[in-house]
Amino acid sequence: MHDRGPDELFHRGRVRRFLESHGLGSGAVEAERIGDGQSNVTFRVTQGDRTLVLRRGPRPPLPKSTHDMVREARLLRALAASGVPVPEILAVCEDEHVLGVPFYVMPFSEGVILTDTEPEPWCNAESRTSVSAQLVDTLVDLHQLPIAAEPIASLGRPAGYLERQVRRFGALWDVNSTRRVPLVSELGSWLAARVPTPQAASIVHGDYRLGNVMFAKPDGGGPRVILVLDWEMATLGDPLADLGYLMATYAEPGRAGSVMQLSSVTALPGYLTRNDLAERYAVRTGLDLSAIAWYQVLALWKSAVFCEAIYSRWLAGERPGDTAFAPRLEAGVLELLDQAHGIMRGGEPEAQ
Repeated sequence: MHDRGPDELFHRGRVRRFLESHGLGSGAVEAERIGDGQSNVTFRVTQGDRTLVLRRGPRPPLPKSTHDMVREARLLRALAASGVPVPEILAVCEDEHVLGVPFYVMPFSEGVILTDTEPEPWCNAESRTSVSAQLVDTLVDLHQLPIAAEPIASLGRPAGYLERQVRRFGALWDVNSTRRVPLVSELGSWLAARVPTPQAASIVHGDYRLGNVMFAKPDGGGPRVILVLDWEMATLGDPLADLGYLMATYAEPGRAGSVMQLSSVTALPGYLTRNDLAERYAVRTGLDLSAIAWYQVLALWKSAVFCEAIYSRWLAGERPGDTAFAPRLEAGVLELLDQAHGIMRGGEPEAQ
């Protein structure tokens, strides 16, 4: 990592001075990018024998009301005593002269994030069932937190959340895309005409999936959740939006994959299926899931819209170095829309 112009993602000298000014270390700083996030950027930062994590937004220009690290840090501090496992915030930088955007720093946690491989001790049906059951249970715990008191109450407006989501993302396609895809407006119209009546209001994580949940390293016992990560899109709204997103982006045998299925391990024998996830959630919350297909369509449609924004930024040269994810989106966005359309019509495309 070298110090360069103001649009670079990491500046060793500036970060070093920031950390030292907050009593978080001294000496030379090194960093490497970690995680699979395609929006905000996370670095593992080493300084002497100490390891930290720095989380920041992407290069400017940033869309309005997105990538707000200060807001995210404020939420995590508010949740620190809630029982939901969230990262500890050590320091927040609001001075955009340091990295061009605000960022925050948290401790580095040794743990396991499941993507396409598993630790050998967990390669069995019992561990896999435990992982997916804990995935649901942690989400339920989040959705059952009280939201009436500050600072949680100011996180968002639960009333009208679903309508705002449909309206907002319906307007974003034309802003962020240079190609015409009629299915975007067809799905948007279908969603707008069938908005369910929310049964509850809760914190909505907004990107809740296996890849954003960290488990403790195997220690002779079974899997154990230790952190829920990436709270950028958290707000107050309908909790079934999180469940619909989890189900729609969850890999399982016999279903077509997508660019949003970032943890392919769940297609292995032993993991709960999408329907199993829903049943466990319903039992623990008492919510009626008869309209869950609507929430899955919403999740895939929204994913297509923000993936199209990533693709357009890559085409415009605003995501230099992204040779893995963004090029896949030319076809990947269309596949997300096709899957949403399949659910809308009452079925889903089979795996090819």
